[in-house]
Amino acid sequence: MVTGQRGRPRSFDRDAALDKAMTAFWERGYEATSISDLTASLGISAPSLYAAFGDKRTLFEEVVAVYAGRYGDFAGVALAEEPTARAAVERVLREAAEIYTDPAHPRGCMVLSAAINTTSDEVARALRERRNANLEMFESRIRADVATGALPADTDARVLARYAGAVVAGMSQQARDGASREELGAVAERALLAWPPTGAVRDSA
Repeated sequence: MVTGQRGRPRSFDRDAALDKAMTAFWERGYEATSISDLTASLGISAPSLYAAFGDKRTLFEEVVAVYAGRYGDFAGVALAEEPTARAAVERVLREAAEIYTDPAHPRGCMVLSAAINTTSDEVARALRERRNANLEMFESRIRADVATGALPADTDARVLARYAGAVVAGMSQQARDGASREELGAVAERALLAWPPTGAVRDSA
């Protein structure tokens, strides 16, 4: 007697499934992506999904890790590689304009868009911690420039970091609303006009 197949298919490609799940979450957000949406996207049954990834939240956490490694780490790389905070932020904004409008995947930032209207406290907290970690990286890099005199001594590093984060978040939403790469590039250029003059340390006398 032949019984029904249990668990995930023998040909199951976990990496490919994660890619499909990432697209689903990226397009709809965490809350609006149902288990039926995921099983339809992945082409597997609900029991197979649970067997492979656990529950929806566990799958999402794994998807976020994949997203961060593939698309979301450009800010950290720029902050580590560029010689000044301004140069790093300029690169971050330029790359955000490119990544957030790339037709090869859904628009905007998945971590930012997935957090909208999320009722799961655990998911909301994890995404908030990721966003705050990015702000802390910005702030740390800005403080380093203040310490070396590359930025004015009275620069409010925390506010400037939040300003950069707000511009990035706004660019993500604008991309989802249809803004072009060129339009977001122009936004980035305009945003940089608010940056303190490099090396313009004020005379305290």
